[in-house]
Amino acid sequence: MKPIDDIRSSLAEIGLENLGEIHYNLNAANLYEHSLELGEAAIAKHGALIVDTGPITGRSAKDKALVEEPSSKDHVWWGEVNKPFTPENYKKLKRRLFAYLQTMDVYVQDCFAGADAKYRLPVRIVNEYSWHNLFARNMFIEATDAELNDFAPEFTVVAAPNFRANPDEDGTRSPVFIILDFSSKLVIIGGTEYAGEIKKSIFTVMNYLLPLRDVFPMHCSANRGADGDVALFFGLSGTGKTTLSADPERQLIGDDEHGWSDDGVFNFEGGCYAKVINLSAESEPIIFEMTRTFGTILENVVFDPVTRDVDLFDSTFTENTRASYPRNSMTNIVPDNKGSHPQNVFFLTADAFGVMPPISRLTPEQAMYHFLSGYTAKVAGTEAGVKEPTATFSTCFGAPFMVHQPAVYAKLLRERINKHNANVWLVNTGWTGGEYGVGTRMKIGYTRAMLHAALNGELNNVEFEADPFFNVAVPKSCPGVPDEVLNPRNTWSDKDAYDKKARHLSELFAKNFVQFEGTVGEDVTNSCKPQIEA
Repeated sequence: MKPIDDIRSSLAEIGLENLGEIHYNLNAANLYEHSLELGEAAIAKHGALIVDTGPITGRSAKDKALVEEPSSKDHVWWGEVNKPFTPENYKKLKRRLFAYLQTMDVYVQDCFAGADAKYRLPVRIVNEYSWHNLFARNMFIEATDAELNDFAPEFTVVAAPNFRANPDEDGTRSPVFIILDFSSKLVIIGGTEYAGEIKKSIFTVMNYLLPLRDVFPMHCSANRGADGDVALFFGLSGTGKTTLSADPERQLIGDDEHGWSDDGVFNFEGGCYAKVINLSAESEPIIFEMTRTFGTILENVVFDPVTRDVDLFDSTFTENTRASYPRNSMTNIVPDNKGSHPQNVFFLTADAFGVMPPISRLTPEQAMYHFLSGYTAKVAGTEAGVKEPTATFSTCFGAPFMVHQPAVYAKLLRERINKHNANVWLVNTGWTGGEYGVGTRMKIGYTRAMLHAALNGELNNVEFEADPFFNVAVPKSCPGVPDEVLNPRNTWSDKDAYDKKARHLSELFAKNFVQFEGTVGEDVTNSCKPQIEA
């Protein structure tokens, strides 16, 4: 491990000078002690660390921006997702942030993003909070002592929650900011205690760097079966990526971010960041056990200050309660964080309208269509200001993290599913029997049964029919699932109301997809047109 003087000199090179004590690559036990001594956290009855992120309990997507600089400017998909930030304002804001940190003690973790040594990114995380540093240690891939000896970070994240921007002076939208600069290879974060910004900023960086090396970066979870078959699960927060990939019958590769190279799939992370609201040992035993494990961070989970019992069903602070834990706390994992080329790819959507089939098979063209569409419902609490599920389209099932034009990622997807003959499925983990507020959420037991049938090849032997509104192939039967559940229209008491709502959602798809026409072929654009007259 490098001497602290070397770390201090390295930080000074990027402008972080005159720091107080530097706590370098502390382990979980040390970081527990610091966070408790500093009053940042409490310990739950079973050993997890409990933290409160204050009023901001989700990502501040509107406060993220990219510095508009020559080396990356022509590659970036500028707009509402990737908002430009001027180099002048960036320099001023960085200078003020670094001045704020002078004389302060900081916590530094040197680690990696990317399990494949060919493509991994050495990252340095500098934190004002000790528990944020534990979060980084959980979420990224730990460097060995030998790797630390000559560690040279290629990207640095500096996160100081108590430093707030002045929008009039700094050019930010609010006191919160997440600014990425590809020229200086630096991310600066301030004004928010929500730790998810740290990991998602590096995910954004990977989404920029890897396509330039012909690697497909993906907002998905991944697991592996007993025979070595790999499955991917795409979807936004709340659609079930973490839950469905944490399958007792399959080994977990990772729960959120992966790359697909010519050699197969590799995880970006060394940990998991699971939603835990309403979590139970019966429905999700693996993740539930992690909430009772030393090293886990529980964000915004309500607990009894006397008994230290946690209440995973209490949403007083937020619906977006989270658990951050290292993969090595789990037993059912793929040790090297990697897998072969996927045989099955699942697109997960939480359909708030309750009209999409619970599972359907997609052609490669339809896969590209639904990947670009990225339809789901924003689940309450996932982003600041979202109070109830709202239908939305998030390109590539992760628009806030995509830097290049969407067609860049969609073409990488099509190339890989065609080359490796992957089956692609669209799975609705949302509502059935009516829209949100009327129907009910799809039973997780049914969803798991459908996934297992797809993974085991049982759906290869059943009859399919085309959905008239979305033109996808829907199985007429599936082991462990009532036939009537497979056709969403059958679950509605008012069939006319279903037809009206399904037609409406189909029109929303078409309206949203207009933006991609011209960047993909007509075969993709027309692949999901309804087969029923308006």
